[in-house]
Parts: sequence; C-alpha cells; structure tokens
Amino acid sequence: MKQTALTEKHIALGAKMVEFAGYNMPVSYTGLNDEHITVRTKAGIFDVSHMGEFFITGKGALPLIQKVTSNDASVLTPGKVQYSCLPNDKGGIVDDLLVYKINDEKYLVVVNASNMEKDWNWVESHNDSGAIMNNVSDATSLLAIQGPRATAILQKLTPVDLSQIPYYTFALGTFCRVDDVIISNTGYTGAGGFEIYCKNEDARKFWDAILEAGKEEGIKPAGLGARDTLRLEMGFCLYGNDIDDTTSPIEAGLGWITKFTKKFTNSDALLEQKEKGVSRKLVGFKMIDKGIPRHGYEITDAAGNSIGIVTSGTQSPSLQQAIGMGYVKTELSKPGSEIFIKIRDKLIKTAVTKIPFYKPA
Repeated sequence: MKQTALTEKHIALGAKMVEFAGYNMPVSYTGLNDEHITVRTKAGIFDVSHMGEFFITGKGALPLIQKVTSNDASVLTPGKVQYSCLPNDKGGIVDDLLVYKINDEKYLVVVNASNMEKDWNWVESHNDSGAIMNNVSDATSLLAIQGPRATAILQKLTPVDLSQIPYYTFALGTFCRVDDVIISNTGYTGAGGFEIYCKNEDARKFWDAILEAGKEEGIKPAGLGARDTLRLEMGFCLYGNDIDDTTSPIEAGLGWITKFTKKFTNSDALLEQKEKGVSRKLVGFKMIDKGIPRHGYEITDAAGNSIGIVTSGTQSPSLQQAIGMGYVKTELSKPGSEIFIKIRDKLIKTAVTKIPFYKPA
C-alpha cells in the first residue's frame, strides 16, 4: 500500500486505517457519527492526499482540456475552478474531476485516486495539441478543512483574505509561511471550507498548525467514513458507485456539466441522449420503512419487479434517516414516486426525493 505524508500522524492519533485506492488511509478516528456532526457544526480536517494532480500546460493545454472534458473550460478565468467529467467513447464516464485555471497556459486537473493511471492514459491518448502533461500526484499532499468554522481557523494561518475567495475559486498565496500554496474554496462535504494543496514536505507542518489553530473552534481529524456520509447527504456522486464507465452524465443528472457549446469526446451521442431522453436516471431516495440501503441492493416496483440498483446508501447522521441514491427507470424517477429496496428478500418501502437530502442552515 502507498502511504501519504501524514500516515504516521493518523496512526499516532489512533485512526482506524484501511486500504483505499491502493493507499493506507484513515477511515475514522473518534467514530463516523462524531466526525460527521463535528464537520457539520464546527470543523474537521481530512487527509485526501491520495487524490491525483496533473498539470497541463502550454498553448495546447486548453484545446486538450476542451477535447476530453464535458464542461466548457473556455469560460474559466485565472483563479476559477470547474467541476467536470471525462466522457468515454461508449457513453460512460472515465472519471469526474476538477479543473483549475492558473493562467491561460497552465491548468491543474484533480482526479480520483482509483483512476489516476486510467485518467492519465486517457488524456495522454487524446493529446494531439502538443500540451505538456506533468503528473505531480506523488509529490503533492491535499488537506480538506471543512465545516462552518473552517474559514476562521485557516485565516489565522494565512495573510490571504479568505472571505474574498468565493466558492469554486482559489488563490495562490502564503500559508504557514510557505509561498505559492493553492488555497481552494472547494470540498466534498457541503459544509463549506477550503482545500489546501501543498508539497509533501510541508504536509505535517500544515496538519499540526491547522489542528492547533482550530483547538478553540473544536476542530477534529475526520476520516473517509465521514467524508462518504457527508457527500451522500449532499447528493454528490462517488466514482465507482454512482458513476462509472457505464453511466452517462445525462443519466447521472450531470447535464449541468455537459456543455454542447463545443465538441468533446462522444458529445454527439450525449446530445442525442439529452434530446431524446434516457431510459434510467440517478435519483435520491429516503427510506419510509425501517432498513438501511447498501450499494448493490436491488430496487423494485410495488410488484417486486426489478427497476434498478442502489449505488450509495447510509443512515444519515444529520437527518437520522436512511437515505440513498440509485438508478431507476425514468418513469419512476420523479420525486414522490414510490419504490422499494430489496433487503434480505423483503421489499422495504422508499420514496424518491429531491437532492440534496441535507440543506445547511
């Protein structure tokens, strides 16, 4: 297993460690529910250094990004971030990702750990514009400080005015007396906060400084378990569960990041899907009867006919209710539609609901 620069810190803090995407990662410290509620009400710090980072530079950078991503990166200005995906040529998704515009000839692409090699090969195979690609994943650490008190905590450690960095915007600035750190108003929790990209050699210093600065605000380290329940409450897709090589962005409700103002991989087929409609859609649902939905459980209609599959599910710590997402036939995708989750051969009544499930105050 690969280690992050902070692995020893997690072990010293008593974290429960698990293998995730080839990395030795903390799944929990004080417990999933405690960490989840701490992030929703105070602040938590996550080590997400397993994520992949590619710099794409040169005059061919934007043409390459435009060719392989579904969103329109031409609208980005320096300091802006864009959520996007890499469509494959069969109607599915290679990966979902973030695109950072540093300047007109320099972009940072952030990809999922489990897809790092696959994504690199895919983008490289489409690089006919002479873009220069540099994989800095192994040299880069990423800390996510999330929660309503995150900004106040981080402001103690940087001269950059964090209140002037809107959502999906970033600054290159000094953090903990280290220059040229990417301070990004992004996250995967819906709780607000920032993500800090740094060199591996600075990661421990940053981790310790953030925990010290956040003592009064009640910051705690949080693991991948809480990260998963937090993102699910917001209805954020997880690659490998809710989206993959077989799910189209139109089916997955990602039409908003699929812009047909340009040509990109498989754009003609996806445009046809948008215009003609799809036979299945990714929906959110809340359990009416008692039961917790899990990835892979069958979704049925009232007669027990299979209509789809659960892609993500959990007991929501914020709502104290079982929630999930899954693909169902389009005719049963409207909010309020009654569906059933098959749990141990029993059909558990469930209702399709709008996402996000949880709306921060």
